[in-house]
Amino acid sequence: MIDHGERARALFLEGYNCAQAVLCAFTDVTGLDMDTSARLASSFGGGLARLREVCGTVSAAAMVLGMARGYADPKDPQAKKAHYERVRDFAARFKEAEGSIVCRELLARAKVDATPGGDPAARTVEYYQKRPCPELARQAAHIVDLMLEES
Repeated sequence: MIDHGERARALFLEGYNCAQAVLCAFTDVTGLDMDTSARLASSFGGGLARLREVCGTVSAAAMVLGMARGYADPKDPQAKKAHYERVRDFAARFKEAEGSIVCRELLARAKVDATPGGDPAARTVEYYQKRPCPELARQAAHIVDLMLEES
């Protein structure tokens, strides 16, 4: 069995953004290949293109949950309701574990510059030492794994 949490962490450390790391960790669940997963999640890094809004790991976890347990019929309000509850449950679990689902708040807690916008930072040793992102990716994927096991 794949440890999606460790895989997500490792993918972030390879250079993928936070959202890419989580979505790409679940290719075995989503059926998407790595290239498609990376492209699909590429806009969500840094809390949506470094806007520092909802953490990219949270956005990607919602994508995985959608692929695995989401709804497709727009005329099925019960399925829509159940899926939204599932995603809110994920968000609550992540927030309980990490203190927030908002990128700028998560970075600020780690004393990392959370200024919106700008160019992505170079991936240096110092970058990885400061960032909570590898652990956030691991945590998000771990929670998704738990939720998929439960349902």
